[in-house]
Amino acid sequence: MDLTPQPSAERRNIAPLDAPVFYVSAAMLMVILGGAALAPDFAQRLFSNIQEGIVANGSWYYVLVVAIILVSSFVIALTRFGDIKLGPDHAEPEYSMISWFSMLFAAGMGIGLMFFGVAEPVMHFLAPPIGPGGSVSAAREAMTLTFFHWGLHAWATYAIVAVILAYFGFRHRLPLTLRSALYPLIGERIYGPIGTAVDVFAILSTTFGVATSLGFGVEQINSGLNFLFGVPKSIGVQIVLIVVTTALAAVSVGLGLDAGIKRLSEINIALAVALLAGILILGPTVYLLQTFMQNTGEYMADLVGKTFNLYAYEPTDWLGGWTIFYWGWWISWAPFVGIFIARISRGRTLREFILGVLVGPTLFTLFWMAVFGNSAIELILAQGAQELGAAVRQDESVALFQFLEYFPMSQLLSGLAIVMVLVFFVTSADSGAMVLNMLSSNGRDDTPLPRRMFWMAMIGISALVLLLAGGMSALQTAAIASALPFSMVILIAIWGFVRALSIDHTKRQTLLLTNVAPSGGHGSSDWKARLRHLLYFPERPDAEAFIKGTVYPAMQQFAEELRRNGSDVQVDASEAWNQASLSVMHSGEIDFQYLVAAQWHPRPNGTHVEPGEDEGAGYYRAEVHLNEGSQDYDLMGWTQQQVLHDLLEQYEKHLHFLHVLR
Repeated sequence: MDLTPQPSAERRNIAPLDAPVFYVSAAMLMVILGGAALAPDFAQRLFSNIQEGIVANGSWYYVLVVAIILVSSFVIALTRFGDIKLGPDHAEPEYSMISWFSMLFAAGMGIGLMFFGVAEPVMHFLAPPIGPGGSVSAAREAMTLTFFHWGLHAWATYAIVAVILAYFGFRHRLPLTLRSALYPLIGERIYGPIGTAVDVFAILSTTFGVATSLGFGVEQINSGLNFLFGVPKSIGVQIVLIVVTTALAAVSVGLGLDAGIKRLSEINIALAVALLAGILILGPTVYLLQTFMQNTGEYMADLVGKTFNLYAYEPTDWLGGWTIFYWGWWISWAPFVGIFIARISRGRTLREFILGVLVGPTLFTLFWMAVFGNSAIELILAQGAQELGAAVRQDESVALFQFLEYFPMSQLLSGLAIVMVLVFFVTSADSGAMVLNMLSSNGRDDTPLPRRMFWMAMIGISALVLLLAGGMSALQTAAIASALPFSMVILIAIWGFVRALSIDHTKRQTLLLTNVAPSGGHGSSDWKARLRHLLYFPERPDAEAFIKGTVYPAMQQFAEELRRNGSDVQVDASEAWNQASLSVMHSGEIDFQYLVAAQWHPRPNGTHVEPGEDEGAGYYRAEVHLNEGSQDYDLMGWTQQQVLHDLLEQYEKHLHFLHVLR
């Protein structure tokens, strides 16, 4: 199937609003939230029944889905597919590695680490799924389980959705929304009811997934203010906090990606490193480093067993409250984090992207959990801080602040923690609003500010209503339930993605059959003439004149001959003559495109500079681009006959590629 978007797809992509997705998803959210607000008792019973039903009957399915996602991620990254770029072959990353890592980490894990960094290891230590708590073996198992929930499975779920969307969005110019992942399977029908349903499910899943995190964040901010300043811990205070933090997030949304989300993410990752370093230095440093290494080894050694452990022979409610909740939470967050990471990842190879998303954030997350979790367990197990364990069991949201009381400068550390939760709250909320806006706007993020504010408000209202309708249990249920339909979309999308990658790889192999840049391009037996050509650095008018006088006429000749043989051919040129293209349409198969563009490049160091010229002056090349992007060779100086031969060679490769696909 043709992976290049047809004209109808491109026209639809121009529209700044996908009306069916926007209005249907907004209406469904309002109905769900309105029902929960008007009948909170009924909503609470309904949420409870849904969660019990999913845990009792669907746990095996969630475990299978996450296992498939993890295996698929590594297969794509480590095989021949890993060399393919998210964008044209000549694309370069838009953001530095530090900025990229900061944004994906802040969007993907921030609030969760602050809320569960102390609470989860202590909870598993005191109440493990099997066996008595409070022992050395329980401590080791607690950290392994925490690593399991926050490690590779979580980031693989984000990575697989993100890489699928980035691939179709940047390499095949399809809308950066979930429906595009189904293009290899259903083609133009992604612009019909099926695509609308997929994007609507993605909006619902994203809204409830982000609302779950915001619920954790608000509860923890409330607990921190109560612990430090005696502010009452109540629904009323949490409502005020949701309103205030949502307003702050709205300001960030208004500033945009670079001025808002990027800057806040970089600030927060710096604060996170500072807090982490503080606990590591002030705590039992050597012990923490030792336990991190041991925890990592035990996690890796038991990865397969834990992945498929459903406690079928020893049924326990623990599975639904922890593992299945996490898998549902990660899946429900996948559209949000996936689209956001995709948006900032153009130009990276699939291998660089997947391993970057999996390895870097996972190592930082596990180290965070090891430092905070092992420090807390050591306080209880070795130093007799039983009151810490009792406080965590009574209220998970106060765990971090109770833990920090055992360190010097506890007030300062707790204040820093509250600021971090607040900033993580803002970055998660404004990233979520940006993604919801893109899902309802054909993948565009240059939409009117009021629409972005609408989605920001929907996120805040969702968190507020779900808290009122049943507290954290309602938020957990919303995350698990909303993940169910979207998990099916992920599995179908993986299938389509692998199919598309196979086609892409076949095309890449076809291009290698013969020499891409024929040596005859600069043909001359006079070596001095060839050297003069190598040392000639054309300016823009030279490249444009070459495209107008040599390339375009060659394309016209080639097109005329193809038309005589019944082919559907189109030749275009820009008004400034900085590029010209020839397209051959193959109905039902992948079209051929040969484009020559004037590309600026810096001159090599040490080359001759004319008097008055800038040392940093550049030059222009007439570079060939195919569907996959720049082929990185220059036509400047070629004759029409040589351009025609190159066109013929590339078209011959394309026809062979179509033959291989059949």
